[in-house]
Amino acid sequence: MAAEELIKKKKVKVIVGLESWEKAALVGDVGTHAQIPILSFVAPAITPPSAATRLSFLIRIASNGVEQIRCISALVQGYNWRRVIAIYEDDTYGGDSGNLALLSENLQKVGSQIEYILALPPFSSLTDPKRFIQAKLRKLGRETQSRAVILLKLSSPMTIHLFREAKKMELLERNTAWILSDTITGYMDSFNHSAISSMKGALGIKAYYSEESSSYSKFYAQFREVFRSKYRDEDEFNPGMHALRAYDSITAIELALNRTSNRSNQKLMLRNILSTNFNGLSGKIRFKAGELNQTQSLRIVNVVGKKYEEIGFWFPESGFSKTPSGAETSGASDGETSVKVLSILIWPGNSHQAPKGWAMPTAEKRVKIAVPVRTSFEEFVEFHDSSEKPTGFCIDLFYMVLESQGFDLPDEFLRHSGSYDDLISNVENKTYDAAVGDITILAERMEHVEFTQPFAESGLSMIAPVKSDSAWMFLKPFTWEMWVVTAALFIYTMFVVWFLEHRSANPEFSGALKNQLSTALWFTFSSLFFAHNIQSVRQRGLSVGCDNDSFIKKYLTNVLSFKQEQLYLLNSSESSFVEEFKNKKIDAAFLEVPYEKVFLNKHCKGYGSISPTYTFGGFGFAFQKGSPIAEDFSRAILKLSEEGNLTSLEKKWFSPPSECNAENTKIQSLSLHSFWGVYAISGATSTICVLLFLRMLLKNFWHQQESFSGNVNPGRNGTWNKTIELAKYLYNGEVDIPTSFRSTTRGLSLDLRRSSKWESVSHSDCQEDPPVSSPADEIEML
Repeated sequence: MAAEELIKKKKVKVIVGLESWEKAALVGDVGTHAQIPILSFVAPAITPPSAATRLSFLIRIASNGVEQIRCISALVQGYNWRRVIAIYEDDTYGGDSGNLALLSENLQKVGSQIEYILALPPFSSLTDPKRFIQAKLRKLGRETQSRAVILLKLSSPMTIHLFREAKKMELLERNTAWILSDTITGYMDSFNHSAISSMKGALGIKAYYSEESSSYSKFYAQFREVFRSKYRDEDEFNPGMHALRAYDSITAIELALNRTSNRSNQKLMLRNILSTNFNGLSGKIRFKAGELNQTQSLRIVNVVGKKYEEIGFWFPESGFSKTPSGAETSGASDGETSVKVLSILIWPGNSHQAPKGWAMPTAEKRVKIAVPVRTSFEEFVEFHDSSEKPTGFCIDLFYMVLESQGFDLPDEFLRHSGSYDDLISNVENKTYDAAVGDITILAERMEHVEFTQPFAESGLSMIAPVKSDSAWMFLKPFTWEMWVVTAALFIYTMFVVWFLEHRSANPEFSGALKNQLSTALWFTFSSLFFAHNIQSVRQRGLSVGCDNDSFIKKYLTNVLSFKQEQLYLLNSSESSFVEEFKNKKIDAAFLEVPYEKVFLNKHCKGYGSISPTYTFGGFGFAFQKGSPIAEDFSRAILKLSEEGNLTSLEKKWFSPPSECNAENTKIQSLSLHSFWGVYAISGATSTICVLLFLRMLLKNFWHQQESFSGNVNPGRNGTWNKTIELAKYLYNGEVDIPTSFRSTTRGLSLDLRRSSKWESVSHSDCQEDPPVSSPADEIEML
């Protein structure tokens, strides 16, 4: 091994270099055993737990990459790439798995995720790298839709071969994005023109360092002179980060040597290197736990032609900026606003428009759009046997969105005869690129596909026939006679409720007369008008129809608690609902609100809807997870709705026939004849309750009158006085007892008060001797 040879034969005391973690770990292991300090230009994202002992002589003069992962995630968020591809070169020490874990974690924080991971073996292990990379890229193209590619740590030859083959396979065309980590941009300065040109349009991240210091100017002049003498054909001779870190490494060693009295003491040499603290060409040089301890600022570069241009900066505290001082930052917390300060010159495919990072359809590769053929109402979407393209409201809306946004979206409509849940699954597994139709947005479905903004409200409503002898007659308006009788019955019922509850000592009906009447009014109103229709249908065991190919069946049983035997499954057609109603096989049917509106538009005279309505997410189009087209469609649908175009389209497809228009439809009001039976039963029930209660009260009243007849002033026996006393008794529950008699009949009064409630006191009961009660009992009863 070269490191062992340097240590044993050349007797070196320090080794500097190493651009991959695989080599750094191997040499670091050798250096630790020989107690020789090893300075590497690479550091793992997650330091292995054994590094403190097993690699104690390995010094990482590099950042661990946490800042650049945050920067990459901010770029992904800013350009709204919901799915990305991560590529790195693997090795025996885990390659870039640490950076991969950090990337995945940070992407999740900004609403994105890694769709595909391409782990390449070490370039040195490939016998035919060209063929191997071609096969891997073909597989990537087949299995992914994302075209936002993030390159983590790759060796220089692997990077050159990867871009060369990707360009041939048209993976660096419009709407693709490539982001290079600082590992790759660090040696881009050493690439020739041919290698750089194949990377045109890519964004790169480079560690920021100041080019204004006198020490850098001196180093740059010397570097330029040496580089030009060796590479006369190259006109780009800027020093890369590795060159700057090599210079800083030598400076750290020199400072450590000056402080080391005994140069044979390698442990002392190690300590002195780790304790150095100075401003180097690559930034602040200070170590902690064996690696560089600095908060790293980054430069964003754009590969243009045969070189790259600096387009902005990123700072851990403030985000993106136009200037290296960070003074001209966007000041926004979201990445989308922040990236606007970057001066992107060009994207892959010579495009000046930010890429969608997605495999957009072309004339050769059309977008595969699935359309359900088992929809209940053909107004939404329908396939004609003689046409390859469907028609309907949803299809017109689809093309309206394309036109409004200027989309060039070559499409291919495919018939889907399965269920809607199967349709969603096929979009998720990439059998279809999208699904267009009357698709209900549900929380469970949103976990698998990307829905657009809903273009139609959705909910669950119940419809039922409306006939002259139907139980649903209350759905129609009343005549004025009906309203008068209804009001009279309401007031009468209110009086009965108040009278019975007040005399029964209900605390809710006590206090001021105004409060008693308001309580009675509310109680009666809620009892008469808060009828629960759907609950009544369920409890009575009536048969209800629902679409066999929908989520409604599950919703009725799991949420609304309908019994399975109550459900009558229909064959997903409008005519089946009408037919089953006519055949008396169903008493009611559940439809989603958009279907209900279409149904009632056609059958306005025969059916009505019954509230309440249970709300869902609406109708929307479905795309694959991460598809940017879904967001574009959502924005367009919202704009069409705001401009009134969606309403115009609804009128085109859902306008009711002439016989159902409001001006041509005369709604017959319900007369008293339709409800006289219900009103008679209600009034009679209330009257019987009052009469029975009055009979009991009058019996108690006359009984008390007979008990006090010998002690009452003869002047109180008149008809008028008797009427007043009766009224007071009915309201208060007491008879006006003479004062002279009260003091002698206290115990009797207590018994009579008890008898004035619901208990019935007979004449024989009054003749019995009353039980003797203690003073405590009397106080409690009073």
